[in-house]
Amino acid sequence: MYIAQTLIDAISLGSLYALVALGIGLIFGIMRLVNFAHGDLITIGAYALIVPSASATAVLWIGGWPWPLMVFTIVAIVMAAALLIERLAFRPLRKADPTTMLIASFAVSFFIQNAILFEYGSRPKALNIGASLSQTITFGGMRVLLLDVLMVAVTAFLLCAIGGFLRWSKYGIWVRAASENFNMTRLLGVRANTVIGIAFAISGVLAATISFFVVIKSGLLSYRMGVPLVLMGFVATVIGGMGSLLGAVIGGYLVGAVSVFMQALLPDSLRGARDAFVFLVVIMILLLRPGGLLQVSTLRERV
Repeated sequence: MYIAQTLIDAISLGSLYALVALGIGLIFGIMRLVNFAHGDLITIGAYALIVPSASATAVLWIGGWPWPLMVFTIVAIVMAAALLIERLAFRPLRKADPTTMLIASFAVSFFIQNAILFEYGSRPKALNIGASLSQTITFGGMRVLLLDVLMVAVTAFLLCAIGGFLRWSKYGIWVRAASENFNMTRLLGVRANTVIGIAFAISGVLAATISFFVVIKSGLLSYRMGVPLVLMGFVATVIGGMGSLLGAVIGGYLVGAVSVFMQALLPDSLRGARDAFVFLVVIMILLLRPGGLLQVSTLRERV
């Protein structure tokens, strides 16, 4: 019973990491850019829920709207922020050295963090939305948060929707083709701006979704709240296989599972060092599979 409960927790956390890793993997697959500003898109979605204030208790703004309108608005805001970042920061550097683009992603990340710091203050803010999702469901002797069930269901829906979009829609096929050979895709008449814009828009949708889950689950806002998530998402992308979207999702679930099982199995004296053991497992995986679990053979600069 205890193992089943832990497995459910692992799937829930893995769903969160899978969404983060997929957002990172989408951009990397096309631009060969590890976008560390992706975590700050999550932060933007969270802070858009409240009114700017230096108070430790958040005052709801969009977070007080009806749920359908609130979700739509936050998704639109984060998607617009992702497209704006691509247009202003990454498009002018598209032909630059990969290291330059990586540094640019760090610069964008620090800019967003300091902008939030200036507008909202540095104090973490308590926020209570979606209280009904904190209820527990009991079945088979196990207690599961309704939020965790919703998180797994929404993640499954998004993964299926994105998978269907990439497989059957014209624009999705363009994105897949660009991830395989960007220059050839352009020679065939596909506009680079369109393909990259689609990838950033999808990453914005994923970041907005994560914003809701993190805020509801933790009840706290911090201007650096997206940093730990993007680091775990990046690790998941690496062990899954850079450039492989399926690998990114698998890596996300794997990192979530290792993290939860380490928390459950380690003695109390070592649980504070849980992340050290998680990264030890990551190192072992990379020693066995240096290219990740699903290795992509065409990792060349194409943009």
